[in-house]
Amino acid sequence: MKHEAYEVSGVFGEFDAFDFVSSGKNGIVLKRVVFAPTPEREVVNLVLGDVGADGEVDDRVISNNGDRDKVLATVLRIINYYHRWYPERAISIEGNTAARNRLYRMVISIYQEELSNSYEESHKFDIWISL
Repeated sequence: MKHEAYEVSGVFGEFDAFDFVSSGKNGIVLKRVVFAPTPEREVVNLVLGDVGADGEVDDRVISNNGDRDKVLATVLRIINYYHRWYPERAISIEGNTAARNRLYRMVISIYQEELSNSYEESHKFDIWISL
């Protein structure tokens, strides 16, 4: 990836959750990317949120830390890492607002070719954004 990203500070389970720390104008925010199972066996849903004091992930909060591009570059690196462990799985991303879905679609479309080119022809690389 060409953009600066945060370092992953924690990996949990069987590579199904990743933590990193966002540092910006509103301070330090612990972020978590979770690859949650779906009813379809070969599909996982990506969840990005802030980790609260209770350890729960809040995917509705808006941190507004001024580091959106760095956070998104970090998420894309995590997707890349996850896909190397589970190349057979497709990744679904569903924002909880129309604005987030537009942002996610824009970012994925920018990086789709770069991400796809890093995999062998025999492995699929599927990411889709729900409407």
